[in-house]
Amino acid sequence: MTTTTTTTTTTTSTGPAPSGRLFSQGTNVHYGDFRDDIMHNGYAVIKGAVPRDRALKYADQIYDWLEGFNLGFKRDDPSTIHKDHLPDINEKGMCLGYAVSHESFTWAVRQEPEVIKTFEKVYDTEDLIVSFDSVNIGFPSRKDIEPNTPWPHQDQDPEKPGFRCLQGLVNLLPNGPKDGGLIVCKGAHLLSEEFHEVFKDEERIWSWTKEWYGFTKAGQEWLKKRGCEWIKVEAEPGDLLLWDSRTPHYNLSSETSQPRFCVYTCFMPVADATEEQLRVKKMAFEETKMTTHWPNAMHVVDLPVFRNGEADPYQRSKPREPVQLSERAFKLTGIPYLEQMAA
Repeated sequence: MTTTTTTTTTTTSTGPAPSGRLFSQGTNVHYGDFRDDIMHNGYAVIKGAVPRDRALKYADQIYDWLEGFNLGFKRDDPSTIHKDHLPDINEKGMCLGYAVSHESFTWAVRQEPEVIKTFEKVYDTEDLIVSFDSVNIGFPSRKDIEPNTPWPHQDQDPEKPGFRCLQGLVNLLPNGPKDGGLIVCKGAHLLSEEFHEVFKDEERIWSWTKEWYGFTKAGQEWLKKRGCEWIKVEAEPGDLLLWDSRTPHYNLSSETSQPRFCVYTCFMPVADATEEQLRVKKMAFEETKMTTHWPNAMHVVDLPVFRNGEADPYQRSKPREPVQLSERAFKLTGIPYLEQMAA
């Protein structure tokens, strides 16, 4: 595995960029910006999509949120990084409860103008919807939970090939080569159909959804022989990390004293959602439920949260404050489009 500091910006080349969503004209086109990286490498880093000072402010708000449970966690005291002092956060840094997907800092990141504009470029439309996904709160050197082990996977059904979803996260704290975080298999998305044809009869790693495929050691070896390299993506506060959902990826825990905070942020065209999916999405928003990275609310996450084997008394179904949205952000919920359909 190697690390990389290669990054791209949203600056485009002289002349009009190709029209249509990414991959709609194949891969032999040139945009002159981050879209070229996604097409050819399967991932991209957009530097400073969120201004650094605002990204660090969002990180502080996550610290405030953690301390607000009054379980004894203190951001300046490493000894309080323990499951007894924190909301439930699994070994991969995922927090899947407490209505965190609708907290003020989570929605603030989704409303960031340059983040939205980046996805508008990818899909060549302003008519987008956004996922109600989670946050990642990764603390280093945790001994109180199971260790995080590599879990290379793609978040797309192998039987539904082609470019279907662009996943993303906004990084909120410095994230260097040893600070944990996103690992991607460079270029493997372009081999996805061939790979799954070769491994179609392989016994699959169990998953609760068809929209997840885990790569076995044999599969990883096949990718290696085809020249695909695992890359540790580095990022600064405010950088937007994007990857094709066909790209194998996972995350690692920090080997340093640096925590990792990020907000998962994914958009897709509203045209890709059915009316029924928009109805489910409306319900998820109104009841402040979480979804996965799929903005069409393909999966709504409503899992029980446990503490010491029992229902967590600190679990809550509503954020601390009602969701505050701009007019643009409200459209991202899909509700205005659903209302138009009913008119």
